[in-house]
Amino acid sequence: MTEGTTSAVETEAAAGADESLVARLEQKGDIAADYLEGLLDIADLDGDIDMDVEGDRALVSIVSDGNDRALQRLVGQDGEVLEALQELTRLAVHRETGERSRLMLDIAGFRARKREELAALGAEAAEQVRSTGEQVKLRPMTPFERKVVHDAVAAAGLRSESEGEEPQRCVVVLPA
Repeated sequence: MTEGTTSAVETEAAAGADESLVARLEQKGDIAADYLEGLLDIADLDGDIDMDVEGDRALVSIVSDGNDRALQRLVGQDGEVLEALQELTRLAVHRETGERSRLMLDIAGFRARKREELAALGAEAAEQVRSTGEQVKLRPMTPFERKVVHDAVAAAGLRSESEGEEPQRCVVVLPA
């Protein structure tokens, strides 16, 4: 076989590895869902659990058919309670599987809305850098927020870096 070609065996092995990864992520999502359902019961809150797999992480969402205001208490101010619940959920998954989890938790669509806002912020900062030729330093952000901004800046064709120490770590968008 020549360099750069892939054999049927290698292709099949890669497909099996992908299926294995998806199965492990689905298992982590199931563990997280059970943990979160228990928390919802304790807090006497109504919510449905949705699970998905995106890339190399499980996505778990708590949604409500009716009033999301009750679930907003689980989001907290600027997502602080959501971040804490995500870490607790990751710990619950780790306890069951023995593996570190990169699980992402969303409650009442908070992260989805935040992702849209941050992607727009990253695109605007990239445009500002492109027009002025000078770097732009953004406000301090959580790791999730920084990742979304870095992705938006990269999609705009520029590069960015994180600088500073937590909790004051921020994104700096750099000229090309």
